[in-house]
Amino acid sequence: MSMSDPMADMLTRIRNAGMVNFESVEMPLSKIKVGVAKILKEEGYINDYHIVKDGVQGVLKIELKYDQGKRRVITGLRRVSKPGRRVYVKSEKIPKVMSGLGIGLVSTSQGIMTDQEARLKKVGGELLCEVW
Repeated sequence: MSMSDPMADMLTRIRNAGMVNFESVEMPLSKIKVGVAKILKEEGYINDYHIVKDGVQGVLKIELKYDQGKRRVITGLRRVSKPGRRVYVKSEKIPKVMSGLGIGLVSTSQGIMTDQEARLKKVGGELLCEVW
Protein backbone atom coordinates (compact mmCIF):
# COMPACT_ATOMS: atom_id res chain seq x y z
CA MET A 1 0.00 0.00 0.00
CA SER A 2 1.39 3.39 -0.94
CA MET A 3 1.58 6.17 1.61
CA SER A 4 0.11 9.53 0.59
CA ASP A 5 2.14 11.61 3.09
CA PRO A 6 5.39 9.98 4.25
CA MET A 7 6.43 13.13 6.14
CA ALA A 8 3.29 13.10 8.29
CA ASP A 9 3.87 9.38 8.91
CA MET A 10 7.39 10.16 10.17
CA LEU A 11 6.17 12.88 12.54
CA THR A 12 3.38 10.64 13.84
CA ARG A 13 5.80 7.77 14.50
CA ILE A 14 8.13 10.09 16.45
CA ARG A 15 5.21 11.60 18.41
CA ASN A 16 3.73 8.19 19.29
CA ALA A 17 7.09 6.68 20.28
CA GLY A 18 7.79 9.67 22.52
CA MET A 19 4.45 9.32 24.28
CA VAL A 20 5.25 5.76 25.37
CA ASN A 21 8.95 6.48 26.08
CA PHE A 22 10.46 4.22 23.41
CA GLU A 23 14.23 4.53 23.02
CA SER A 24 14.05 4.48 19.22
CA VAL A 25 11.63 4.43 16.31
CA GLU A 26 12.01 2.96 12.82
CA MET A 27 10.46 4.10 9.54
CA PRO A 28 10.94 3.58 5.79
CA LEU A 29 13.94 5.47 4.42
CA SER A 30 13.79 8.52 2.14
CA LYS A 31 16.10 11.47 1.46
CA ILE A 32 13.72 14.05 2.95
CA LYS A 33 13.35 12.03 6.17
CA VAL A 34 17.15 11.82 6.50
CA GLY A 35 17.35 15.60 6.02
CA VAL A 36 14.77 16.17 8.75
CA ALA A 37 16.51 13.71 11.10
CA LYS A 38 19.85 15.46 10.49
CA ILE A 39 18.40 18.83 11.50
CA LEU A 40 16.65 17.34 14.55
CA LYS A 41 20.01 15.94 15.68
CA GLU A 42 21.86 19.23 15.05
CA GLU A 43 19.24 21.16 17.03
CA GLY A 44 19.36 18.68 19.95
CA TYR A 45 15.89 17.18 19.64
CA ILE A 46 17.09 13.58 19.09
CA ASN A 47 20.21 11.66 20.18
CA ASP A 48 21.13 10.16 16.80
CA TYR A 49 19.82 8.54 13.64
CA HIS A 50 21.01 5.52 11.67
CA ILE A 51 20.39 4.30 8.15
CA VAL A 52 19.90 0.52 7.94
CA LYS A 53 20.16 -1.03 4.47
CA ASP A 54 17.72 -3.93 4.17
CA GLY A 55 17.50 -4.67 0.47
CA VAL A 56 14.93 -2.60 -1.37
CA GLN A 57 14.28 0.70 0.45
CA GLY A 58 16.10 0.70 3.76
CA VAL A 59 15.10 1.81 7.24
CA LEU A 60 15.72 5.05 9.12
CA LYS A 61 16.18 4.45 12.87
CA ILE A 62 15.88 7.49 15.13
CA GLU A 63 17.06 7.40 18.76
CA LEU A 64 14.79 9.65 20.82
CA LYS A 65 16.10 11.99 23.50
CA TYR A 66 14.77 12.38 27.05
CA ASP A 67 15.76 14.71 29.89
CA GLN A 68 16.75 13.75 33.46
CA GLY A 69 13.14 13.25 34.56
CA LYS A 70 12.38 10.89 31.62
CA ARG A 71 10.36 13.63 29.90
CA ARG A 72 10.68 13.77 26.12
CA VAL A 73 12.64 16.59 24.56
CA ILE A 74 10.24 16.86 21.60
CA THR A 75 7.02 18.03 23.21
CA GLY A 76 5.22 18.82 19.97
CA LEU A 77 5.33 18.20 16.21
CA ARG A 78 2.99 19.73 13.65
CA ARG A 79 2.84 19.18 9.91
CA VAL A 80 2.28 22.52 8.17
CA SER A 81 2.45 21.84 4.42
CA LYS A 82 0.33 18.87 3.40
CA PRO A 83 -0.22 17.13 0.04
CA GLY A 84 -3.67 18.72 -0.23
CA ARG A 85 -2.48 22.20 0.76
CA ARG A 86 1.13 23.14 0.18
CA VAL A 87 2.40 26.11 2.19
CA TYR A 88 5.18 28.17 0.59
CA VAL A 89 6.72 31.16 2.37
CA LYS A 90 9.15 33.92 1.44
CA SER A 91 12.21 34.36 3.65
CA GLU A 92 10.86 37.48 5.34
CA LYS A 93 7.46 35.85 5.99
CA ILE A 94 8.71 32.65 7.71
CA PRO A 95 6.86 32.46 11.05
CA LYS A 96 8.69 31.95 14.36
CA VAL A 97 7.67 28.79 16.20
CA MET A 98 6.58 29.49 19.79
CA SER A 99 8.29 32.90 19.71
CA GLY A 100 11.63 31.31 18.82
CA LEU A 101 11.53 28.42 21.33
CA GLY A 102 10.85 25.86 18.59
CA ILE A 103 12.06 25.36 15.04
CA GLY A 104 10.36 25.32 11.68
CA LEU A 105 11.73 23.09 8.91
CA VAL A 106 11.80 24.65 5.45
CA SER A 107 12.49 22.79 2.21
CA THR A 108 14.41 25.24 0.01
CA SER A 109 16.33 25.09 -3.25
CA GLN A 110 19.47 24.79 -1.08
CA GLY A 111 18.13 21.81 0.88
CA ILE A 112 16.17 21.37 4.08
CA MET A 113 17.03 23.91 6.78
CA THR A 114 15.66 25.51 9.91
CA ASP A 115 13.53 28.64 9.78
CA GLN A 116 16.33 30.71 11.34
CA GLU A 117 18.90 29.51 8.80
CA ALA A 118 16.49 30.23 5.92
CA ARG A 119 15.95 33.77 7.22
CA LEU A 120 19.73 34.35 7.45
CA LYS A 121 20.34 33.03 3.91
CA LYS A 122 17.28 34.93 2.66
CA VAL A 123 15.72 31.90 0.94
CA GLY A 124 12.10 30.85 1.07
CA GLY A 125 10.48 27.52 0.34
CA GLU A 126 7.94 24.99 1.51
CA LEU A 127 7.28 25.10 5.27
CA LEU A 128 7.32 21.38 6.10
CA CYS A 129 6.70 21.19 9.84
CA GLU A 130 7.18 22.80 13.24
CA VAL A 131 8.96 21.18 16.20
CA TRP A 132 9.00 22.36 19.81
